[in-house]
Amino acid sequence: MEEPSLSQLLPIEAITTGVRVADWREAIRAAGELLVTTGITTEAYVHQMQEAVEEYGPYIVIAPGLALAHSRPSSAVLRTGLSWTGLAAPVRFGHAHNDPVRLVVGLAAIDHDGHSSALSRLARMLADPARLEALKSASAPEQVRSVITKYEMSTG
Repeated sequence: MEEPSLSQLLPIEAITTGVRVADWREAIRAAGELLVTTGITTEAYVHQMQEAVEEYGPYIVIAPGLALAHSRPSSAVLRTGLSWTGLAAPVRFGHAHNDPVRLVVGLAAIDHDGHSSALSRLARMLADPARLEALKSASAPEQVRSVITKYEMSTG
């Protein structure tokens, strides 16, 4: 069975830009609410993502300016999917090298295989510094979608 593309995992309804938040908890909540409203998770998963950072620290800040909000697979995950939250102003998560964060990608997976697969595809797309900058500075969901679509077409 062919794995879903990033475009399939990230519906345009799960992309938002210019979001104003006060702190990392609100940033995770913003990403999590998109997962909830698009039917990817239940509200419980939003709390699980926040609890993971409280318990393990800011390990989700995986690159300069980028946080990958997630928790382990649980019954709160209804299907594997992503959300995309561009922040109006960066916030600190407490990471020594990669703070402050301007982009929070929410990741939910029904199992560890889905988690690893989605994560590896996302990592490949974000590995290009110019593409990452274009995604972090996108001011509309359509711009984010366009960058992702161009990337997927180029890797076909």
